[in-house]
Amino acid sequence: MLLVCLSCSQPHYKDPHVLITTTFGELELELFPGKAPKTVAAFLSFIDSGYYDNSSFYRVLKYDDQPPELNTGIIQGGIWQTNPAMKIQLAGIPHESTRLSGLSHTDGTVSLARTDTGTATSEFFICIGDQSPLDAGRRGTADSLGMAAFGKVVKGMPVARKIQSRPSHGDHFDEKIIISIKRM
Repeated sequence: MLLVCLSCSQPHYKDPHVLITTTFGELELELFPGKAPKTVAAFLSFIDSGYYDNSSFYRVLKYDDQPPELNTGIIQGGIWQTNPAMKIQLAGIPHESTRLSGLSHTDGTVSLARTDTGTATSEFFICIGDQSPLDAGRRGTADSLGMAAFGKVVKGMPVARKIQSRPSHGDHFDEKIIISIKRM
C-alpha cells in the first residue's frame, strides 16, 4: 500500500504567510500576529473576504535620480483605486504602534497606511530601504505615533524594487499594478 502525503509538500509556518501575485512576480509576506494582532487579523479578514482580488499597487515614493538597486521609499497598495466604495465602508483598525509591537520600518517591512490614528483599513505599503522615520516617536508622521508595521517580505524584494522603478508622476504610478493576495 502506497501512502501519499499531499500536505507534506506544503511548508508549515509559525506565523501566517501570504502571497501577493503581480505581473512582475510574487512577493511572499510573513505576518506577525504576536506583535500586531488586530492589524494582522484585519488584513487576513480582508484577504479571506476577497477584497484584494484584482486590487493594485498605485502609489510610490522614490528618488527619481537613483538607480533601482539603490532607491529607497515605499510601494503602496490596496483597494482604494479598484474598490473605493468598499474602502469607505470599512471600519478603522485600532492603531498598533511600533512602540507597542517592537517592529521597525526597515527594508521589506509591511505596514498599514493611515491619515489619523485608527483610520487605517485596507491600504498597506512595503518599505524599500530604511523607513524607520515612520516608527513611533520619530518625525515621519505628523502625530509622531508612526505607522502600524505588521509583517515583512520574506521572498520577492527584487519584485518590490522592480515595481518601485515603474514610471510614475508625483507619488502615483502612471499605470496601477494589478495584484491579488492569498493565504499560503
